[in-house]
Amino acid sequence: SVFAGGKRIRPILCLEAARIFDPKSQAALRAGCALEFIHTYSLIHDDLPALDNDDLRRGKPTCHKKFGEATAILAGDALLTLAFATLAEAQVEPARRVAVIREVAAAAGTVDGMVGGQVADLEAEGKDIAPEMLEYIHRSKTAALIRASVVAGALCGGAAEADVAQLGRFGGNIGWAFQVVDDILDVEESSAALGKTAGKDQAQRKATYPALYGLEKSHQMATELATRAIKELEPYGERARRLGELAEFLV
Repeated sequence: SVFAGGKRIRPILCLEAARIFDPKSQAALRAGCALEFIHTYSLIHDDLPALDNDDLRRGKPTCHKKFGEATAILAGDALLTLAFATLAEAQVEPARRVAVIREVAAAAGTVDGMVGGQVADLEAEGKDIAPEMLEYIHRSKTAALIRASVVAGALCGGAAEADVAQLGRFGGNIGWAFQVVDDILDVEESSAALGKTAGKDQAQRKATYPALYGLEKSHQMATELATRAIKELEPYGERARRLGELAEFLV
């Protein structure tokens, strides 16, 4: 599942955030691998019949379709565990290593992270929800790990506390924008283009931005979030150019 394709957005964000402060950070490479392990674990589990029940991921049969549900569950468990083993071996100051592990763990497993967001997403299916709840779902299930990817990179690169916070704001906003765009693509693109089943959100009556605001407003909101994110990069100039380009690419 790790090598089945994918854009590697989270590792790239991690590496580029580290590059601002230390272009040769090896710790950021380990952190990036760990983040991709966590992302892949989340996809394997999300595709299971008990959650999103999908047959297609990254243009290929989902893990449980190819290997069975039991193997898919265990594969996800293994990747999550491997991620933290990988982070624990990052060659960076102990305090920074602990901070990276804490950030990633919070983004993956807390009520304000992927797990909490996924629970809220499931509970919101078929219901009319408030905009505040939709924001919580998207910030938790998607934006939290993207933010953690940027923060982890900054920490691995030796960034000061203020810089970590500023890049965290960039990561939070671009992660939020990314999920809004993902909602839009589920409506506008084909399964072949997406590499996963298109139209699933509407079929399952998921809480999405197009469902609540319509496509035009959703496009506008994604652009505004990306603009807000890119503004956080201004103090870093050319060193953050690639992060800015990635933000533009995502929307």
